[in-house]
Amino acid sequence: MPSDSDLLKTISYTRVVDLSHIIDSNIPQWQGDPPVELESVAEWEKDGYYLRRFSMGEHSGTHLNAPKSFYPNGIGVDGYSGDWLVRSAVVIDICEKTRVNSDYALTIDDIINWERDRHQIPDDTIVIVYTGWQEKWDDAAAFFNRDERGNSHFPGVGSEAAKFLLEERAIAGLGIDTHGIDPGIDTTFTTNKLVLEKPRIVLENLTNLDRLPPAGIALVIGILRLRGGSGTPVSVLALI
Repeated sequence: MPSDSDLLKTISYTRVVDLSHIIDSNIPQWQGDPPVELESVAEWEKDGYYLRRFSMGEHSGTHLNAPKSFYPNGIGVDGYSGDWLVRSAVVIDICEKTRVNSDYALTIDDIINWERDRHQIPDDTIVIVYTGWQEKWDDAAAFFNRDERGNSHFPGVGSEAAKFLLEERAIAGLGIDTHGIDPGIDTTFTTNKLVLEKPRIVLENLTNLDRLPPAGIALVIGILRLRGGSGTPVSVLALI
């Protein structure tokens, strides 16, 4: 198998996995986010062609967070150069732990154990955390898992693990199959802020992570280059 750096130079792959959810008006939405709206503005019978207008929040569906979402002077999504958006990736599977603890957060031990079985995570790699939450996508109540006080309970990446990956492994960013790289109970978005301060890449609401190997992956991230955008819906392809 080619090394992660060689994979990016050659883009050699045998299959492609789409890591993006289909967008429609029923997708799970963060509380307070604008709804997804799809409206026909041209019809075949009347206009000779079909066209729709769509409207949605910058952090809806499978999306990328930009530093501007938390830092007034941070770059917007339009500041992400093309070479930021093609990256090697690894997948750390924590599904067994999230099945018994919906508030579970990735730990440094999880990272070290992954590396013990494989190799040290290379610099400039996106670390994808597979929690199994993608299976709940079609049930918004289960996906956000809110208690009687309205607090969400879904897994994420612990702040100490994020610091370790940023400082000791010089990662390019984090991705996850929940609505946030922060555990749902962290309403201060600690991990998001740590990653975006650098700045790095944050991908949320990924899917099909069960179809990925632990390593040997190149990601191609397609953004909407929104001027000053705090984030953008994305199309993420994994080349394996």
